[in-house]
Amino acid sequence: MRPQILFPLFADVANLQGIGPRFAKLLAKLAGPRLVDLLWHTPVSIIDWRRQSTVAEAPPNELVTLKLRVTEHIPSKVKSRPYKIRASDDTGFIDLVFFRAYGDYLAKQLPTGETRYVSGKIEIFQERPQMTHPERILTEEAFAEAPAIEPVYGSTEGMPQRTLIRSVGTAVERAPELPEWQDEAWLKKQGWTDWHTSLKKLHTPQSAADLDPTRPERRRLAYDEFLATQLALSLARARMRKTKGRTLKATGKLRAKALAALHFTLTKSQQDSLREIDADMAAPHRMLRLLQGDVGSGKTLVALCAMLTAIEAGAQAALMAPTEVLARQHAATLTPLAAAAGVPLALLTGRERGKERDAILERLRSGELKILVGTHALISDVVVFDDLGLVVVDEQHRFGVHQRLALSGKGNVPADILVMTATPIPRTLALTAYGDMDMSRITEKPAGRKPITTRAIPLTRLEEVIDGVERAIKRDERVFWVCPLVEENEDLDLTAAEQRYDELKAIFGERVRLIHGKMKSAEKDEAIADFRAGKAHVLVATTVIEVGVDVPDATVIVIEHAERFGLAQLHQLRGRVGRGSKPSTCLLLYQAPLGETARARLDCLRNTDDGFIIAEEDLRLRGAGELLGQRQSGLPDFRIADLDIHSDLVPAARDDAKLILSRDPELKTPRGEALRILLYLFEQDEAVRTIKSG
Repeated sequence: MRPQILFPLFADVANLQGIGPRFAKLLAKLAGPRLVDLLWHTPVSIIDWRRQSTVAEAPPNELVTLKLRVTEHIPSKVKSRPYKIRASDDTGFIDLVFFRAYGDYLAKQLPTGETRYVSGKIEIFQERPQMTHPERILTEEAFAEAPAIEPVYGSTEGMPQRTLIRSVGTAVERAPELPEWQDEAWLKKQGWTDWHTSLKKLHTPQSAADLDPTRPERRRLAYDEFLATQLALSLARARMRKTKGRTLKATGKLRAKALAALHFTLTKSQQDSLREIDADMAAPHRMLRLLQGDVGSGKTLVALCAMLTAIEAGAQAALMAPTEVLARQHAATLTPLAAAAGVPLALLTGRERGKERDAILERLRSGELKILVGTHALISDVVVFDDLGLVVVDEQHRFGVHQRLALSGKGNVPADILVMTATPIPRTLALTAYGDMDMSRITEKPAGRKPITTRAIPLTRLEEVIDGVERAIKRDERVFWVCPLVEENEDLDLTAAEQRYDELKAIFGERVRLIHGKMKSAEKDEAIADFRAGKAHVLVATTVIEVGVDVPDATVIVIEHAERFGLAQLHQLRGRVGRGSKPSTCLLLYQAPLGETARARLDCLRNTDDGFIIAEEDLRLRGAGELLGQRQSGLPDFRIADLDIHSDLVPAARDDAKLILSRDPELKTPRGEALRILLYLFEQDEAVRTIKSG
């Protein structure tokens, strides 16, 4: 149950004075439905009311405050004309102009004969100074008490800035003094104030410099959010380790048979990762491990070795991929190796139907079928395992957490989970997205793989590129040609895949095929099969080939308008070649002139093929915001912290969370009790329930 001290912050914004149903709805849309949400709605600029002037000396189009006597109200006789109020000081007269105004309201705000402090921007109309819709009107008493500087918040249509400022201010006023959950020495080292003081300073900036997100008060609050997240993830990891699993040990007999069918040996990174996986599977708790590996590093082979361990131990295994293309590619890769080990393997996607599907499901229920590869179809209630021991989830960021758990829950005992990703993830993002998992990294490429030559070429040299494609065809090699769109788009000056397909087909005839996401599965399969078998030599495609298409004879990939792609995506696409023993080339066609960021992306890709280096550079160039968007299923949505700016705090929060739980796993010490409040403050309630459930 949420601590009572936080009750005021979790009140509905509709309960605020002056906030009716309409404004409450707008506040909920803008920040959230409760007062605590307003705390995380940070100022974007300031209004400085300190500049006072006279009517005669006030500069036009600049915010000034005038001390005025109200001399006359001039109501409009026509609706389309404004309501005017004439006012003056010792230096001259000015008109205060209001459109769609109510005279009774203005009479109370600006009574004739009274003095008021009026703030706004002055303009000259028909040689007379006027101020349209003043931003602030105050009595002399109110002016003496009013803040000289006020924050400005990002708003939405229909929400007055004054109402928003007042609402956030009320939320800050109601924020209670909370017990300190940070380590005292750490606070002193960072030069941070307590939570309540930091919050007040955040919402009362005194200059533009105070809006800088690297200010101590913002970093303090960002660290609080990171700590809450890392603490919750650490508690989830601890719960996973306590979750009773099953011991899956093997002699390695099946693994040896499968590896004997290969023409190469495992790399050191693969062997190291397998040792970590084997240790997890042999332990009595449930495994939850992330296997990171660059394009073509051999993650699927490591996963097969883990599955063979589960099978030798008497269980079944499943591999779930996000797309049918990728699932079929995995099945094609694993089937001969599983056959060499004498292990039955089947594929299940939405396309397997009728008697074929029924037969697969029956073999699975009986235990005869040992490995099932498929898409999210594996989660279906009709898919019943005899004894599921290991679940491998490929490209986890394309699935929700509940999907992987739904599949792992099909075991008699919750199955071990191995998550694979071919997208190398910067450490900061890995800690926020996968902090509840143990991590293994494959950092080497299989022996015999040759580096890919990468060149950036302007689109004006397209004919030279086509000549190079013709030479590759004569060598009986395969060429990927990637376009960013499927069809022509008048709004974007990009070559559509269908248009490029028609042009290349006119040159190379039936040796060209097309594949994109709008095609039916059978059509895509046929195009890829023709390309792989050599019936076609050029495959024009959209990014549908980014993962799951493995053609060892493909030696050239042409990527049109490469400047429009993200760095990590370009690296993934480049990984479609260089998968055999022949030298390979990646041609990045760009539209000149290149912007600074686009040029940096292409230069990075030309200079390295290390996916982890590329991922870090992608984070630096694009920021975490865009990367988070790509992996939103797995990454938390931070409210006050900004991964682009505060990423250096994540490892510290991770280490702090681990140290806290090693000393106080039940969070029962005074600091532990304060940390429980922190978890509730950032709505990590599930983490607290984890502690209570043991």
